[in-house]
Parts: sequence; structure tokens; C-alpha cells
Amino acid sequence: GDPEAVRLWEWFRSESLKEFNRVYDLLGVTFDSYNGEAFYNDKMDVVVDMLEDANLLKVDNGATIVDLEKYDLPPALIKKSDGATLYMTRDLAAANYRKNTYDFAKCIYVVGMEQSNHFKQLKAVLKELNLPWSEDIVHIPFGLITLNGKKLSTRKGKIILLEGVLKEATELALKQIEAKNPSLENKEAVAHAVGVGAVIFHDLKNDRTNNFDFALEEVVQFEGETGPYVQYTHARAMSILRKANHTVDTKEAFSLTDDDAWEVLKLIENYPNVVRFAEEKCEPSAIAKYVINLAQAFNKYYAHTKVLVEDEAFNSRIALVQTTASILKQGLALLGVAAPDEM
Repeated sequence: GDPEAVRLWEWFRSESLKEFNRVYDLLGVTFDSYNGEAFYNDKMDVVVDMLEDANLLKVDNGATIVDLEKYDLPPALIKKSDGATLYMTRDLAAANYRKNTYDFAKCIYVVGMEQSNHFKQLKAVLKELNLPWSEDIVHIPFGLITLNGKKLSTRKGKIILLEGVLKEATELALKQIEAKNPSLENKEAVAHAVGVGAVIFHDLKNDRTNNFDFALEEVVQFEGETGPYVQYTHARAMSILRKANHTVDTKEAFSLTDDDAWEVLKLIENYPNVVRFAEEKCEPSAIAKYVINLAQAFNKYYAHTKVLVEDEAFNSRIALVQTTASILKQGLALLGVAAPDEM
């Protein structure tokens, strides 16, 4: 290509990655590899040769395709009539490279539902090549987000930048913290954890294939089915543990008989099953809904129970509080949400 155009492209890419990473840092997200489409430019001939050797390529109106009629799918376009490659060619090259480089157990593509057909085609072409790992290609689709009931569109200029949302969420969280706990140390750091966590949690608590509406002021509320509600419950449990100042004796018989404690215990017992389900189905909303339920059950228990009374069940009650706090923190961490000890 033109050297000046390539130089400009490299500069744009470098500057873009700097900005992307600045926003990713706000979310606590890191990547091990930043290989983009261009990385696979010199790796496409290999897969085209593989398709040719397997006699899978056909020419249709000048374009090179793989017929996928037996999969009830439209043909996969490999090359346009002018010889230019397409997304499919690059995705085939990328899948082949990733298998050879990482020997993945699963190759997961988290891409919108509108691309479902494309990934069915990708998987079908790999299957036609008799590659045993074609079944390990997994598309994880997700729905659309509307803002206050309105669809966002980059083409129409109806956009909202994530960085602005995170900043506003943090500011709203700080206002609530100052109202509830004005003497809290590290208020800004806690507000960041709560604001950013609120946005992440709201996204992940919805079944991923469902479309959902985003209203920021509702998202950062400390009440209701929100991330801050779960974080606040965790902070409350940690406050109880600090006041109790008690090391749980695990050898002592565990004895809690009231209904509210029993509801919390049942949820605690089910935690591993929820995590397993979320992993198998690639459905983080299962964990988000679970921690909401656990937080609600714990708050009901706390409202009806004098937890800090030092009687024969004191050790058991503190064990329940400690386990609840631990699971809430773990569950939030699995969603990429921090759990401050104080709020």
C-alpha cells in the first residue's frame, strides 16, 4: 500500500488504542493481545488455500463463495469479484491463527445478535474443512441498549460516550455517599467503585440477549435491584463484622433456627450451582440476580435479628454474616465490580 497512508493508519491505530485503554482502565479491563483485522492480512492466503484444497470454493457472479445450503445458511463470501477479502475471510484466518497459537478449549465471540448469521457461517465453513475444533467456536450474542427509551444510532449522531456515563455515574454516587456517610474516608475512590460498578452491574444483570433501557439516575440508586444496593449490603455486613470483632470458631456447632437465617443459608448453599450455570451458559445475569437475592435475604435477616447479642448463637450468626459478605464480594468480583468495605 501507499507508505504515507500506512504511516497515517499506524498513527491513528496507536492513538486510538491509547484512548481505548484509558477508558478500559476506568472499567478495570485489560487485554493480553490487541491484534486487529490488519494483523491477519498476511494469514488469509493460508485459509483460502485450505478451502481450495478441500474443493469448497465456487465462483458466483464473479465472487468466490462457500456454499452452505445444507446448513440452511446463505453462502459465505470469501472474495469479492475484484479479489478483495471480506470479514469472513479474516475471521477464518483469525480462528485458524488462534487455534494454532493458543490451542483454545473454546473461542468465544462476544458480538451483537445482529451478527448471529455471520458466526453460524463461520462455524459451518470450519466444519466443512473437517476441523475438529469447529464446535469450539462459540458466539455469545447480546441485545441492544436504549437510553431513556430511545435507540442509540452512531449514523444519526444519537450517541452517548461511555466515559461521560462513567463520570456522571461517579458524581451521582459521590452525592449519595456524602448524604449518607459524609465522614467516609476515600470518598472519591469509593464513589468511583460505586459509579462504575453501577453501570457494569446494570448491563450484566439483564439477560444478555434481551434489549434493555438505561436510565443513569435509577442505575446508581442504593435501593432496588442495583449494583450499589449489593455493594451497600456488603459494606453493611463488613461493618457488622468490625463491630463484632469476633473470630469465627469453625469447630463449634452451627445452629440457627429462624426462618430469615434459613433463607440466607439456602441461598449460600446454592452459590456454586449459580456460578457453574453462569459459566456453562455464558450468562453473567445469573450471578447478578443471585447477589441481589442474597442481599435482599440478608437485609431482611438483619432487620429482624439482633446479630451482635453475645449469646449461644452469636458465633453462628457472625459466621452467617461473614459468609454472606464473602459471597457478595466474590459474586461482584466475577462481574468485574468492586465491593468497598465501607460506603
